[in-house]
Amino acid sequence: MITHHKFIYKNAIDMKAVSSGSVDLIVTSPPYPMVEMWDEVFAGQNNAIVKTLENGDGPAAFELMHQLLDPVWEEVYRVLKVGGLACINIGDATRTINKNFTLYPNHMRTLQTALKLGFSALPCILWRKQTNAPNKFMGSGMLPAGAYVTLEHEYILILRKGPKREFKREEEKKTRRESAVFWEERNCWFSDVWFDIKGTPQTLDHKNARSRSAAYPFEVAYRLINMYSAKGDTVLDPFLGTGTTTAAAIASGRNTIGYEIDRSLEEVIDRIKKVAVDSSRQIILNRLAKHIEFVIQRQKTKGRLKYKNEHYGFPVMTLQEKELLLSEPLRIIEPEPGCGPAARFFDVAYANKPQPEFCRDWAAELRENNLDAVIHRLHHSISVKNSAQMTLF
Repeated sequence: MITHHKFIYKNAIDMKAVSSGSVDLIVTSPPYPMVEMWDEVFAGQNNAIVKTLENGDGPAAFELMHQLLDPVWEEVYRVLKVGGLACINIGDATRTINKNFTLYPNHMRTLQTALKLGFSALPCILWRKQTNAPNKFMGSGMLPAGAYVTLEHEYILILRKGPKREFKREEEKKTRRESAVFWEERNCWFSDVWFDIKGTPQTLDHKNARSRSAAYPFEVAYRLINMYSAKGDTVLDPFLGTGTTTAAAIASGRNTIGYEIDRSLEEVIDRIKKVAVDSSRQIILNRLAKHIEFVIQRQKTKGRLKYKNEHYGFPVMTLQEKELLLSEPLRIIEPEPGCGPAARFFDVAYANKPQPEFCRDWAAELRENNLDAVIHRLHHSISVKNSAQMTLF
């Protein structure tokens, strides 16, 4: 398997390079209107925003900022296939203007636009990003009635274009089965509140660039891509930032298209090519190891699992996991010169076999009296292989 990855450095309002109905999934996080770090970006596209803020008209500025995002959502709707999904991570904003503190509901305004375009809204995800600050109460603190709650969550809107996607051809069905997630992952990922992702910044260089991009954690994009697409699908991010969506798609065996207006992030995005293969391998091995830990704990408390994965031989909870196979990137394939200054391209080649570390006689291993020793040996094997690897995330 080979996946294709394209970076286009221009405003996502114009996605003419992407054919209508050609994209399977959108995973993105736009700049948040009324969050001060984004004022300059929005004002650079419409100077009237500066005037409304100077005049203390927060609602007008809020609307003008969203009017800059609306054409992007129109393009998102156009390029998606029927049955395709858009996952939009967006947070509301709180701000004091003219001594008036108020909430600006970005998720609601975005959802209104999406529904007008024809999207169907599916249950959304609340990403709970707790703060560790000991004085996180706001306003008048302990004294009524001027206190207000802290804003510690963001929304991930899940939108679908048209009816539910169908997998009709046998090849499509086979790919879908190989793209399955583990039962225990399903139980965590398909919850409407995510408590376990804390919003920790990526361990990328260029901290100033990262702060401008406001990148979401790798795990957010990785989950969404595995939840709502199949291997070989095309994932598009109209606000690519530091390239988190592309990195997650590479680790998942998906194609990508990314738009980014800020050329200063180009060096950060290009770094993905240097470390994506090793980092993806680390992520895949750790994911498999977590499954083995789940199997062992489940066996201790509930007894042996009923089914066996055909590729790895380890136990799984359901029939739907029998053909699950995590495709591992092997190498980056550089394009021929002459792609043009406004775009970057590269391909990724994948192994067509399961990771050998997890292909063993699991029935014999799991009969061992000391199951904790099995976990220890497994993690030692993985840590030795990972010790010399760079990590992107």
